[in-house]
Amino acid sequence: MLLSWSPGILERVTARLVRRRTPIARALGMLTCLAAAACTSSPPVPPVASPPTSAAPATSAASSIRTATPTASVADRLPPHVIVSRMRTADGSVVTVAVFRGSVRYVLHNGSRDPGPAYAALVRAGPADSGTERPRLLAAFNGGFLLRSRAGGYEQEGHVLRALRHGLASLIIDWSGQARIGVWGVDAPAPGEAVYSVRQNLWPLVEEGQPTAEAARWWRWGGTVGHAEYVPRSALGQDASGDLIYAASMSTVPEDLAQVLARSGARIAMELDINPEWVQLAIAHTAGGPLRAPIPGQVRPATQYLTGWTRDFVTVLAPG
Repeated sequence: MLLSWSPGILERVTARLVRRRTPIARALGMLTCLAAAACTSSPPVPPVASPPTSAAPATSAASSIRTATPTASVADRLPPHVIVSRMRTADGSVVTVAVFRGSVRYVLHNGSRDPGPAYAALVRAGPADSGTERPRLLAAFNGGFLLRSRAGGYEQEGHVLRALRHGLASLIIDWSGQARIGVWGVDAPAPGEAVYSVRQNLWPLVEEGQPTAEAARWWRWGGTVGHAEYVPRSALGQDASGDLIYAASMSTVPEDLAQVLARSGARIAMELDINPEWVQLAIAHTAGGPLRAPIPGQVRPATQYLTGWTRDFVTVLAPG
């Protein structure tokens, strides 16, 4: 049987040189208060039998480690909570920042269409956040690009649904629910790391506390509605203490997100989903409480993850 193949975003970007004017680096402006996040949709791909990821040592030397190792003993002494703020960048973008602090745990959820129903029998965390998670729910935010875009791999609950790719930014959740961001095959997985779920999406947006050179090349960070430069975008970073930081805006560029995350303390960061329908964040004042959507102009309601969503997403939980 002959199978057709269409290049994903990584193949399209690396297959040719793009000649464009690099945007001038954007400084950050004033800090105020609040927060937010979101996602993208498409048909499922057929299931592939894949073994769980082995936590083999990373291929790089220790000196090249880019991630911020979570300090669990410190975090677990703090009550779980979300700190929300907004930053306005020099080009006028308003970026909502949500920092997840304390003894929080993370769960990667399968969407109803992507990864989709073909994998529903393999995983427990599905398209709607309900049941035992609801009383512990502190926040939820969108995942990455459609799996068919080939922007990276996907592993959920030990099942590899899309092969994990070397050199890509990866959100890694272990069996205890703790999470970190690493570069797969470089500093992840760490020796002995109990990998449970992994969500990859392109290359790093921030490394060693600084925006990467790629961050200034907006056209390398996914197809946008109308091929526009300024569109809804989201990203996820990790600071030196191990806390995750979500940043999103309904009109921004990758460099703005990188600058905001670096200013917020991120040592490493990755882009998540983009475009109007898919960027969404829901947060609660206390675990299990009413949800609100803190991103100004967010399309989806705060309850979207409770009623069910088409794309993968991540929940932030108080320990149970």
